[in-house]
Amino acid sequence: MRYDLVIFDNDGVLVDSEPLSNTILAGYLTELGHPTTYEESLRDYMGSAVHRIHELVLERSGERLPADFDEVFHGRVFAAFQRELEAVAGAEDVVKLLADAGVPYCVASSGSHERIRVGHRKTGLDALFRDEIVFSAQDVGRGKPAPDLFLHAAERMGVAPERCAVVEDSALGVRAAVAAGMDVYGFTAMTPRERLVGATGYFGAMDELPATLGM
Repeated sequence: MRYDLVIFDNDGVLVDSEPLSNTILAGYLTELGHPTTYEESLRDYMGSAVHRIHELVLERSGERLPADFDEVFHGRVFAAFQRELEAVAGAEDVVKLLADAGVPYCVASSGSHERIRVGHRKTGLDALFRDEIVFSAQDVGRGKPAPDLFLHAAERMGVAPERCAVVEDSALGVRAAVAAGMDVYGFTAMTPRERLVGATGYFGAMDELPATLGM
């Protein structure tokens, strides 16, 4: 099938940010009295918007996170991005291939616009993702696994959901794409395929994605 739009998740798909951000998140939650391992952070929060962290902590502990939690967390993450962040191997080549083939693409991320842009500037991907094709959970209010973000991106790009392919590496993201009525391809570099239930197909390295998309 030739898709009319390819929608990329950002964290873990375009930029290799998940190890950095989840290490920081697990450490910060533990520091605040909510013991969390790196593995638990990946399991519970990978692919989600920051509001999910607040909701799960409140649900599990009955306690609210500090009012400045988001500011402190993002400050630590952005500092780590500036020091260490790299693009996912092969991601830039895939995006350039889509551009050369005339296939529209965009990014739809649970992260804030600021987080997306900080990562793209550090890795050089900002040259391939102009502002009008960058969509964030901030734009819709509800992050993944709700389908709102993917549906918003498709609408803004003028493409019907059934003509979209989503590239995701989180269980929450796959659920969101399925709920949006889109085909979704699971990137298994960090997440085992058995956790990406419902994906249309799977791939383990970016150089496999064009063939997976039928290009």
